[in-house]
Amino acid sequence: MKLVAGLGNPGRNYEGTRHNVGFDVVEILAKRSGSPVRRARFQGDTAQVTIRGCPVLLLWPLTWMNLSGASVLAARDFYKIEHDDILIVCDDFQLSTDTIRIRASGSGGGQNGLSDVLARLGTNAVPRLRLGIGPVAEGWKTADFVLGRFSKSEREAVTPLLERAADAVEEWAAVGIESAMNRYN
Repeated sequence: MKLVAGLGNPGRNYEGTRHNVGFDVVEILAKRSGSPVRRARFQGDTAQVTIRGCPVLLLWPLTWMNLSGASVLAARDFYKIEHDDILIVCDDFQLSTDTIRIRASGSGGGQNGLSDVLARLGTNAVPRLRLGIGPVAEGWKTADFVLGRFSKSEREAVTPLLERAADAVEEWAAVGIESAMNRYN
C-alpha cells in the first residue's frame, strides 16, 4: 500500500485557500476513484482507493498544517509503509502558480507542515509534490497570503495545476518517483 497525504487546514474557514491545495489534490484523486467512503482515522480523514492497480490510502490530516506529521506518522506505523511509498502533497509560495515540483527527498524548504512530517518520520527521504501558489503578492505578509483565497483569475490558473498534480500523483503511484519527476517537473 502507498500513502498520499495532502496537507491543509481543517474547517470551512480554510476551504479554497492557497494553503489547502494539498487537500484539493487528494480530493481530485478521491473523485477520480469514485468518491470512496471516508473514515476518520489517524487524526484525519482517510479513503482507500486503487490508482492504476495500486492500492493507495488517501489522507487528509486534520491536525492543522503545522502538525501534519502526527497524522502521517500514525498512518505509516499502522500500515508499516516504507518512506518511499509515502507522498506528501503541499503548497509552496516560492513557486509560481504554473509550477509543480516532485522530489524523492529534501528539506522542508520553509513549508512548516512538510517540515513537521519529516521531523516526525525522522528522515528527509520522503517523496513530496509541491504546488506553486506564489509568489507572495507585494504588500502581503506570507501567513496572510497563504491563508488567503485565490482570486477568480488565480483560481482559473490553479485548477489545471491541481489536475496536473493529481496526474503526477497517479504516475508516482503506478510507475514511480523517477517517472513522475521526468514527466511533471
